[in-house]
Amino acid sequence: MQYDPIKRSLGEVFNKRPILRKLFYRMLDLLLLRTWHVKREIRKWIRENGKSGEVVDAGSGFGQYSYFLGKESKDWKITGLDVKEEQIEDCNQFFNKIGFDHVSFHYADLTQYNEQNRYDLALSVDVMEHILEDVKVFENICRALKPGGMLLISTPSDQGGSDVHDHDHESFIDEHVRDGYNIDEIREKLKKGGFSKSEARYSYGTPGKISWRISMKYPILMLNKSRLFFVILPFYYLLLFPFALILNYMDARQNHKTGTGLIVKAWK
Repeated sequence: MQYDPIKRSLGEVFNKRPILRKLFYRMLDLLLLRTWHVKREIRKWIRENGKSGEVVDAGSGFGQYSYFLGKESKDWKITGLDVKEEQIEDCNQFFNKIGFDHVSFHYADLTQYNEQNRYDLALSVDVMEHILEDVKVFENICRALKPGGMLLISTPSDQGGSDVHDHDHESFIDEHVRDGYNIDEIREKLKKGGFSKSEARYSYGTPGKISWRISMKYPILMLNKSRLFFVILPFYYLLLFPFALILNYMDARQNHKTGTGLIVKAWK
């Protein structure tokens, strides 16, 4: 399934005015379960490290995490990096319009990124499953972090991530170069990349898997069949949105023995 065309279509709708873009971010915050887990970890990091320093959003996409961080503190300098130049231009225009001069976006290939001892926190959300040379990216991010700096990753696991259930089953998302990480595998790769320690836990347990299907998978499948489903989508979410919220809340508050997602933290 092609996910990027759907994202581009949504972006065209919500990029027309800043208030629509903010509404779009709010919708993503509520619908995307990984956002619940990522924000939870960011808030933990804030409590321990304060609200100043430099942050890199490595694979910034629509810029929703940079926006969240930008709202948290004007004392952070936030840099978004992405390989899609149209996304970079779009994000810079939006953040300039809303007066977030402490947030900027730049083109960067993470496999070739070269920065040293600059950032206190790095984010990699829904990124590593798209990059084949993952150890090289870990090396580059580790180099870019200050000593003691932390990398926060959200990515599919090998327990059904990308909606893959057996060796012969293809990924639900065509753009993924891997179906998901084993916990030991990603921790070993982070070690090879230069990180001194790491932690990993599962996300998208039973509640999260149900929520993902009703809030993301089925709507995306419908939109891939026909853009006419954009008309039906508001009524679909009006009916199922409350159930998805409850399931997301449950998943974010539980410790899961297994799950289709991983939340990984690594320190330089």
